Amino acid sequence: MTWFNVVGLISTIALLAPVITIFALRLAWYKSFPALLAYYIVVFCYNMLTQEFLDLHSNFIYYFGVLNNFLDAPLMLAFMTYFSQTAPFRKRMVLAVPALLLFDIIIIAFNGFNIDSATLALGPGIVLVMGFAILFFIRQAKLTIIHQKALGKACMVAALLFAYGGYVFIYIVYYVLRTPHKADTYLVYFFITFCSSIILATGIYLEKRRVNVLAEIKTTRKELKMVYGGSDRKAATS
Repeated sequence: MTWFNVVGLISTIALLAPVITIFALRLAWYKSFPALLAYYIVVFCYNMLTQEFLDLHSNFIYYFGVLNNFLDAPLMLAFMTYFSQTAPFRKRMVLAVPALLLFDIIIIAFNGFNIDSATLALGPGIVLVMGFAILFFIRQAKLTIIHQKALGKACMVAALLFAYGGYVFIYIVYYVLRTPHKADTYLVYFFITFCSSIILATGIYLEKRRVNVLAEIKTTRKELKMVYGGSDRKAATS
């Protein structure tokens, strides 16, 4: 095993950090977290296949990689609805997911299910995701710095912004400019994947703690309302 394979393996294992965190904190079915879970499982499986630890047919790896590229933006965009603070904005984001899938289907219908079609669909998708990541990061950074809250969400958005900012760069260099230095591009990808996965897992943990605190406050308010509200009604009835 070369040092290149070692770096790739470490990066691939890091993809499990968000997956393990989501399962450990019982967030697998919480709001839009299923989309994030599916995203990281698919990416992890594909990266493991490219490491050639499993003796599988090259066509299977090829088409799995095509599927991975097609699902990248829709899955991530579906998860990012978690950061929307208003219902109308969330609805617009939700509508963007089937729109991206329809765009993928149209490309497949014209060009077939191949890497060229996946590359064509991936570009607009990652740019769209990065745009939302920038928007949410600015808002979450303000909330965290000014009001000292929602640190978990800020970490999660920062991880996504870092990841997709890097993916846009890699997309341009690898697919558009077709750089001959492909190994260097992969090293950049490994570094981005490792860092973003660890930061995202940390953000998920912090966000779960915040959700637990909010749930406790909500429960306490209900209990107080039942006790004092009930007393007030009895007193008024008497």
